[in-house]
Amino acid sequence: MGRAGRILVVDDDPLIRKSLVAFLERNDWSVSTAAHGADALARLDEDGEFDLVLSDVDMPRLDGLGLLERLRERKPDLPVIMITGCGTIENAVAAMRAGASHYVTKPLRDDEILHAIDREIERSSLLRERTVLRAENERLRRSLRKRFSVDDVIGRDAKMKQVFETAEMVADTRATVLITGESGTGKTLIARAIHYNSNRSDNPFVEVNCGALPETLLESELFGHAKGAFTGAHADRVGKFQLADTGTIFLDEIGNASSAFQVKLLRVLQDREFERIGQHETVQVDVRVVLATNKDLARAVQAGDFREDLYYRINVVSIELPPLRERRDDLDLLANHFLDKYVDENQKDVRGIDDEALAALRAYAWPGNVRELENVIERAVVLTREPVITKADLPRALLDGTADPEVVLPDPGESMLPLKDALAHPEKRIIERALRANKWNRQRTADVLQVNRTTLFNKMKKYGLLKD
Repeated sequence: MGRAGRILVVDDDPLIRKSLVAFLERNDWSVSTAAHGADALARLDEDGEFDLVLSDVDMPRLDGLGLLERLRERKPDLPVIMITGCGTIENAVAAMRAGASHYVTKPLRDDEILHAIDREIERSSLLRERTVLRAENERLRRSLRKRFSVDDVIGRDAKMKQVFETAEMVADTRATVLITGESGTGKTLIARAIHYNSNRSDNPFVEVNCGALPETLLESELFGHAKGAFTGAHADRVGKFQLADTGTIFLDEIGNASSAFQVKLLRVLQDREFERIGQHETVQVDVRVVLATNKDLARAVQAGDFREDLYYRINVVSIELPPLRERRDDLDLLANHFLDKYVDENQKDVRGIDDEALAALRAYAWPGNVRELENVIERAVVLTREPVITKADLPRALLDGTADPEVVLPDPGESMLPLKDALAHPEKRIIERALRANKWNRQRTADVLQVNRTTLFNKMKKYGLLKD
């Protein structure tokens, strides 16, 4: 094998063939020869693959143009460089129109030939890489379509079936979709399912977490900016809306967007146009918008925290995901799905979940919903030494909070506690359980309990739940 593979030289002049072979072999190419087009086709059949053909135009039996036509039928991606005399440039032009990669003229110059060969081999290699990349991208798209097919989203509960039906109905429309539900219920999964089941599935799906970025960065992230628009803007930047053109943009945690940003978002949703920060040129996009929130936006509108006009603009189609505690029929199904997933990922010999462990999973309130269940199963698969998941493999916090706390009234003969003291104990247990489930992250816990962080902090302080 030479520097880039094998070259087939086709020319009816034996002296030219000999000189080309000597020159190309000195430059580390492996070379075969043919005296005319028919001989070249036979050599291709006998010797297999070549990386490039270097062929004269004027030859007996089958000339260079005839050979080129046959090669384009049989091997359309094979680079072909045509050799022509100075007086037959029209033949070279005809060859290029017929699909030749390049041409060189006689008398042949070594540097010109080598440059032409290197350029065409490089171009051919790039085309092959692009072909492989396109094939890989298509494979990934097919995988994503299957992974996020509505039929493959886990759930047989009646509420989830309604979610799937709505997702299928809106997938091929341009309607804006608002997905609501507690943290961990699978809002992102449904957003992806809508995209990959739509007629935009071959185009971009772009996700933006609106709650993870401050207002100034969020605007730049979504709309882009011009170089020098603000301190630190060292180059032009294309925003997510433009990257999602012809596809879908998913705006998660939209309930956390500031009032100023809500105004700009409303314009994009209405007109599908915007300006980058620091530019006056209007950018138009064809984007399908899907949004998600774990907040009650109707209540936020009443409180003045969310624009009413934006709320009605994004609430065209609403999909509400039920919390896991309201879809108990799906718990075993989801648990076994995650078991299969993490057994495969970790190459563990774990074949199931025993009845006692399943009973504990069913009894737990799941404040973190499906995301929490997935984490619990992954942890159990990684840590277990048994062929099945047992109760001992489950987190202590889950076992301590298996049942929803109830207020137990004392017997009439016992001394009665004041109502606020009687209610304090279960409230403390609920908060402590939610904190443990969310790894003591106050913001996530506040979101799950649907209270603000100040209220949660005060209650943690009241019940002695603040950690040092």
